[in-house]
Amino acid sequence: MDDLLERLSSYLDSPEDRELLLKELRLQALPSGEEQSTTERPRTGKHDPRNALNDLTGSEWVFFLNSVEVTAYPTRGAGAFSHEIRKLHPSPKPPQLMNKIIQFFTRRDEWVLDPFVGVGGTLLGCTLAGRNGLGIDLDNRYLDLYGQVCERESIPQQHSLCGDARDVVSLVRAYPQAPKQFDLILTDPPYGDMMARGQTGENKKRTGAVSATPFTASDCDLGNLPLADFLSELRGIMVSSVSLLKPGGYCVVFCKDLQPTREHHNMLHADVVEELLKIEKLSFKGYKIWYDKTPNLYPFGYPFAFVSNQLHQYILVFRKEKY
Repeated sequence: MDDLLERLSSYLDSPEDRELLLKELRLQALPSGEEQSTTERPRTGKHDPRNALNDLTGSEWVFFLNSVEVTAYPTRGAGAFSHEIRKLHPSPKPPQLMNKIIQFFTRRDEWVLDPFVGVGGTLLGCTLAGRNGLGIDLDNRYLDLYGQVCERESIPQQHSLCGDARDVVSLVRAYPQAPKQFDLILTDPPYGDMMARGQTGENKKRTGAVSATPFTASDCDLGNLPLADFLSELRGIMVSSVSLLKPGGYCVVFCKDLQPTREHHNMLHADVVEELLKIEKLSFKGYKIWYDKTPNLYPFGYPFAFVSNQLHQYILVFRKEKY
């Protein structure tokens, strides 16, 4: 293990970066049952002046490149960012995770766009990272919940607009405080009719019900569309969103797969990548897998057949090329 760590650290220029990377990787190698510190560690190392993407040091950059992001953020008490309010949205994203992503793909004071902002996970992440955020959502109820979170946590609100993401360009252009171009798009679209299906597992236990939990009842909601229509509509919205993204800027999209059927493999992340690659100048750069350790495992299919507990989501990374 130590030989591997030394080889990896040799790619970094400064002794401070090498030492920090060694410490971080050793922490990741702890046995699964051993307690790991969740407190923020003091920053060390240097920022390479050639790095125009972000403000990270070399070791921080390398640490983010881990293709699996394992988290267990608190859902109550300090550090939960009023999860009891945010969970009223069917799929809230942890502000801490959004903060990590934002810090890698932007620099301080830059602008982030989320055309499906929900209860504001991206906007909260922007505040944590010292960035500017603008979010759009179809349902003003979710934007109101975001405002309640900010009030309770005593943090300033970022910019939010109520409207249809299909109108993202006109909404942004009509907003006086919006920038001419955004530095990052970070979003978690409402995936097809996933949330319109009955609840199982952790969701069923948490809510005590099997009924569906769609994002909204609106016909305009992508979350109420069958898969083929959803993919087409999503591409149209992302075409408009990417037109607001600076050349060289990144577009990061969350995606969760569905259980397979005879009709389709339901690897939704693959469908989304294929669809978004139809957008001019947008290239696919890879993904991270987010594994949230907080949900419980359930014996789906027992004792008759294999049915996976899907505890992970894909963080798909695209870039708007300059050519």
